[in-house]
Amino acid sequence: MQTQKAFMRTQPLSRKLILLPIALLASSMIFCNLPGASDSGQPTPSINVTQAYQTVEAKLTQAAIQTTPTLSSPTPGQAAVTTSAPARTPSPPAPTAPPNTPTPSETCDQAGAGSPIDVTVPDDTVMQPGQAFTKIWRLQNVGTCSWTEAYAVTYFSGEQMGAPASVPLRGRVDPGQSVDISVDMVAPLKPGKYQGNWKLRNASNVLFGIGPGGSAPFWVRIIVAESTTASPTASTITPTPTSTATPRSIHVSGKVTFNPGSKIDLDTLGVNSGNGEDLSYESNPDGKHLLVPLGDALIARYGENQPTLELCQLASLSNSPVTVEELPMGTYLCYRTDQDLYGSARLSELNIDNYALTLDILTWSLPR
Repeated sequence: MQTQKAFMRTQPLSRKLILLPIALLASSMIFCNLPGASDSGQPTPSINVTQAYQTVEAKLTQAAIQTTPTLSSPTPGQAAVTTSAPARTPSPPAPTAPPNTPTPSETCDQAGAGSPIDVTVPDDTVMQPGQAFTKIWRLQNVGTCSWTEAYAVTYFSGEQMGAPASVPLRGRVDPGQSVDISVDMVAPLKPGKYQGNWKLRNASNVLFGIGPGGSAPFWVRIIVAESTTASPTASTITPTPTSTATPRSIHVSGKVTFNPGSKIDLDTLGVNSGNGEDLSYESNPDGKHLLVPLGDALIARYGENQPTLELCQLASLSNSPVTVEELPMGTYLCYRTDQDLYGSARLSELNIDNYALTLDILTWSLPR
């Protein structure tokens, strides 16, 4: 028993608590096996108590090795640290990228083709050189915003055909409504096929058209026929009537460049010919450059849109000079020559080095 007590004193408290019931069990086994008569009448061998405790301790040590976490050996001056495998927490599933969702297209301003879209001048209509006409498109507001008078039809690309850069809408067009948009144009002077592309412009100066996403322009496409003019001073053109323009014949047309001090005959496009000149290009003491009517010729500023013969006949023509620097390039003038022929001249270019002026000139012929 002294050996048992000594053993118990040397064990840690936790191990003592574990060994206590085992010691009691061992004691009961010892008392149950004290020398006495057995069933066979043979004495039972006595049990070595120390050996029993050692056997029990060995079993406990083996069980502890199988269940106790491994202890890392401390280095000198460092406390031992017990390590154990942390409980595994399931990793959250990796985030899945959302599917590509198309961004809704802007549908505030979008136009659709009316029925029909070409109210006048269908594609490939044959025109005479310089023939005036009015193109009318029928468009439908298929967007979600109303079109107001702040909206306009605007030249986009291709051949402008003498049309203004933009024409404002004349009234409000609500979603679902259709509108007829008209633009006055003039066929180019050279034969060939011409197409001008146009779009609508909203109040924020953003362009939009027809088709998916409102990205496609609408257009006018014509074919200018071969001219039968034999000379620049006489015209034998017989224009083909159309439903949108009154046919006119051209007396003379072309582009002319002349310098300050020059004179031009608008009936022949001759420069400094000395006979029948209609305009003089002069400089004044202020350094300005003037177009001055000569003889019976008259002139007037018209505007950014190319005029028709009828519009020039109604213009307020006079013999007052026109100051070139006061007019932006692209401005149209109306005039009447000394032979009573009406025409239009477009300020095409002003060379700031020598102030040479280029005019696009068109003089109509009138029946006598």
